[in-house]
Amino acid sequence: MHLRISPPHTVASIILIPSSNLILLPITANIQRCYPYHHRTMATGKPTDVPTLASIGVKNTVIREAPGVKLSPHQKVLVGSVLDLFEASPTLRHLSLWREGATFADPLTEATGFSRYAAQWYGLASLFRPVAIQRHEVLSAGDPIEVALSNRYVVRGVQTAQTIDSVVRIWVGPEDGKIVRVEDRWDGKDQPENIVMEAFRKLNAVTVPMVVKVPKDEEEDMKMKAEREGKSS
Repeated sequence: MHLRISPPHTVASIILIPSSNLILLPITANIQRCYPYHHRTMATGKPTDVPTLASIGVKNTVIREAPGVKLSPHQKVLVGSVLDLFEASPTLRHLSLWREGATFADPLTEATGFSRYAAQWYGLASLFRPVAIQRHEVLSAGDPIEVALSNRYVVRGVQTAQTIDSVVRIWVGPEDGKIVRVEDRWDGKDQPENIVMEAFRKLNAVTVPMVVKVPKDEEEDMKMKAEREGKSS
């Protein structure tokens, strides 16, 4: 990402800010990777169900491409789902598009494996609300797919906002069409010292999974989603 401050993706939900009303989320013992979409594959390793924007529940359905860039329908599903994640709208359906051993990386963390990268995305949704994409543009349809992204994050409880510009890179496995790596690259500008930056520094790939709740099945996932959307309305 071309950034103006450390990104929130590394900031899940448990920031200890005394003046805020943030609450530590309980540890989820035995985080299960049991969402059925993760296992619907044939002997070839390819998914038996072709995911669509509708079947995944993607909100960002309008994908803006730079001149000369043309995404395939499947790439559009992947990009739209990743934009949803950066906009703090994670679901297990979205993460079913990732390999279980996939990696999310930015300058502050490298989260490999479902329990770690899922915690990053669900933590982001717990800590920041609202998160609103200001603009995006797909710069490349290759491997990796490259997306220029500008996001506005508001820290819950203190209402401190920060706009972050970045370039997001998405690598996709040729065998199964699933995401194997997402890299969030910020710009090289000095990052300001403020409450948002402090929040970002509280998260990393090791501690986040211990304090962020990741739903164990679709029923719990939908309940958590409804609670998030109810609080933000």
